[in-house]
Amino acid sequence: MREKVTALDVAEQAGVSRSAVSRVFTPGASVSKRTADKVRQAADALGYRPNVLARSLITGRSRIIGLVVAYLENQFYPEAIERLSRSLQERGYHVLVFMASNSGAEADEVMEELLDYQVDGIIVASVGMSNDLTQRCEAAGIPIVLFNRAQDDDRLSAVTSDNYHGGRKLAEFLVAGGHSRIAHIAGWDGASTQRDREAGFVAGLKNAGQTLAARAAADFNFDKAKTVARAMFHAKDRPDAVFVANDHMAFAVMDVLRYELALSVPDDVSVVGYDDVTLSAWPSYDLTTVRQPACRMVAATVEILMDRLADPETRPRRVALDGPLILRSSARIPKGWTA
Repeated sequence: MREKVTALDVAEQAGVSRSAVSRVFTPGASVSKRTADKVRQAADALGYRPNVLARSLITGRSRIIGLVVAYLENQFYPEAIERLSRSLQERGYHVLVFMASNSGAEADEVMEELLDYQVDGIIVASVGMSNDLTQRCEAAGIPIVLFNRAQDDDRLSAVTSDNYHGGRKLAEFLVAGGHSRIAHIAGWDGASTQRDREAGFVAGLKNAGQTLAARAAADFNFDKAKTVARAMFHAKDRPDAVFVANDHMAFAVMDVLRYELALSVPDDVSVVGYDDVTLSAWPSYDLTTVRQPACRMVAATVEILMDRLADPETRPRRVALDGPLILRSSARIPKGWTA
C-alpha cells in the first residue's frame, strides 16, 4: 500500500519549509507567487492533497458557510445563490446549501443539521429564524445574516432592498399613468419583504387619494397567482392595473390575462412586478418592475458575515438598498416618463 504523502514530503520536494506549504493551502494566507508555484508543482508531482478536516480541527474553523433558502422557483434566488457562492469561494469558504420551507418547524430542523456540520456562519435567504435557534447560534459564536428578509430581532443582521420605497415608486408610477382601479396580488403575508412592499405601495396610493381596488395573496406561488388572477380579473369592475409582489408571480398573471381572458397588456391592464429577474427583460414579458440590487445585496451580506467572523463583537447591521424602477412595455408609461 502506497504511503500517504505528507506536507513535509511536499516541503522537501519544493525546497521550502513545512509552514510555507501550510500557508499555500490556507485561504487568505500571505505567500509569494514563486513559493506558491513551487509548492503546487511539488504537490501535483507527489499527488498530495491537504487534509481540510484535520486543519479545521486545529484551527477551530471549518471554512464552511451554511446557506438556507426557501425555494428556487423564483429566478431571483438561483442567481443570488450563485453570486453568494462565488463571492464566498473567492474568500476561501465552501458553501452548503439547504432547502427549508417557511414553516418554523422545518426551518429549525434544517438549522439543527447545519449546526452539526460545524459551519462558521449562516446566510438565511427568505426563511424565518426562531428565537430559540437564534440564541443557540449566538451561544455557539455562529453569526447569522438574513438575505432578502428581515426580522424584528436586534441580534440578527439583515440585507434587503428598500422594499417600502420600491413599493411606493410603483404606486406613484401607476397613478401617474392615469389608473384609477389599482389592485395588488401579494406574496406570503408572513414575509417582511411582502409587508414592506405593500406598505409602501398603499402609502403611495393614499398620498394620491386612492385605495386598493382589490387585493389577494398568492404566497409567492406561480399556480396560486394564476388562480388569484382568474378570480380578480373575471369581475365586472376588474382592475385596470395590478402590482404583483414579485416578477415570478407577475409572469403567471400576465399569462392568464393575455391567453385565458383575452385582455391586452398594457392596453386593458397594466402589470408591474418586483425583482427584475432575467426573464423580465425578455420580449415575451417585457415587465415593468423594481430591480433588486442583487450584486450590492450580495456584497453587503458577505461583508457583514466576514466582519462578524473576524470580530464576534461586531454589532449586527441592517442594510436596505434602493433599487431603480425599470420601465418596460407591460404597463402604460406616463407622459414625460422615459423607459
